[in-house]
Amino acid sequence: MRVLHIDYQQIRRYGKNHGNWVEKLAFGMIKNGHYLQSFSDRDVAAFESPFGLRDLGWKRANRRAVEMVEAVAPELIVLGHCDKITNNSVAEMRKVSPHSVIVHCNCDPLFVPYNVDNIQLRAEVCDAVFVTTGVRELEQFKGKRARAYHIPNPVDESIETLDNSLETDLPIDLLFCSNATKYTSRGKIVQHVKDALDSELAFHTYGSFGMPAVWGREYDRVLAQSRMGLNLNRQEGNYWYASDRMAQLAGSGILQFTSDQQRFDELFPEETIVYFSDESDLVSKIREFHHDDARRRAWAANARRFFFAEMNTRLYAQYIVEAAFEKPFSHDYVWHQE
Repeated sequence: MRVLHIDYQQIRRYGKNHGNWVEKLAFGMIKNGHYLQSFSDRDVAAFESPFGLRDLGWKRANRRAVEMVEAVAPELIVLGHCDKITNNSVAEMRKVSPHSVIVHCNCDPLFVPYNVDNIQLRAEVCDAVFVTTGVRELEQFKGKRARAYHIPNPVDESIETLDNSLETDLPIDLLFCSNATKYTSRGKIVQHVKDALDSELAFHTYGSFGMPAVWGREYDRVLAQSRMGLNLNRQEGNYWYASDRMAQLAGSGILQFTSDQQRFDELFPEETIVYFSDESDLVSKIREFHHDDARRRAWAANARRFFFAEMNTRLYAQYIVEAAFEKPFSHDYVWHQE
C-alpha cells in the first residue's frame, strides 16, 4: 500500500544523527513491501520560509503537507512528532483523500505534560494512536475518536549491527548516555553509581559529569566499546515505557540495567534484562555482572536474540498497519495488550 509518513526527518542535520525511530518505521514499511513517501515538517517549514527561518514557514508547511496527501493518495498516513501540522490540516487531508486511514505514533513519555496534550489532540482526529507506554497508562485517551495501542522501540539489522555479547575485550565496562535534563533527577542515580564504582570499573557518562554528548557515528563508536549500559528513563514508573535506548543497547548485545518499576519482567524472558529496585541494588548487580563476564555475555545475547526475533522493524510496521486497519493480527505480537 501507499504510506505517507509525516515527521521530522532531520534532513538538515546531514546524517549527523541517525538510527532513530523515524528511520526504523520507514525501513520496516519498505521491507514489508509498502511504497513509502516521507514529509519532514520542520525541514519543509525552513525550506519554504523566505529567510530559512522555520517559525516563519509553518503555514506553508501545512499547505505542502496537504498537497502531498493529494499527490500521493496514501492508504495510510502516519503522523509522528509533527506538532505544528494542525488538526485543521488533518481535516483537509481527509477531504482530499477520504479513503486514507490516519494514525499518530508517539515515542515520547507521558510524564511530559505537553506530550499528553499532543496525544489528546491527535486522538480527536486520528483513527488510532500508538504510544511507547503500555496500555495500562493509555486509559486517559479513551473516549476520543482514536483507538490506543502500545508499541515498543524496535531494532533493525541495518542499524543495530553490533553484537558485543560475543566480545570479551571491551574498554568501557559501563555506559550511560544522556542529554536531557528536564523532568528528571536520574543524575542522582548516576552519581551514586559513579561514587560507588568509579574505582572498580570504567564508567563513561557521555552528556553529563563533564563528558560531551555523542551523536551519530560517535555514538556508534561508543556503543561498539561497551559491555554494559544503564537504561535510565528521565522518570521511572510508567508501565512498559522506555526510550529507544533500550532497543539500542539490547540490539547491540550490551547488557542493560533498568528499573523494575516499569514491569518489563512481564514482557521479556528471564535472563535478558537486569532489573534493580533502588540505587544499592543497582550497584550490587553491576558489580556481580562485572565480575562474571560469561554471565554478562549470556544475558546480553539472550536479550539481543529476543529483540531481533520479536521486536524488529518488520513486525513493528506490520503491527501498525494491521491495527490501523483493524485487520486480524498475523503474528502473536509479544507487546500487544487488549
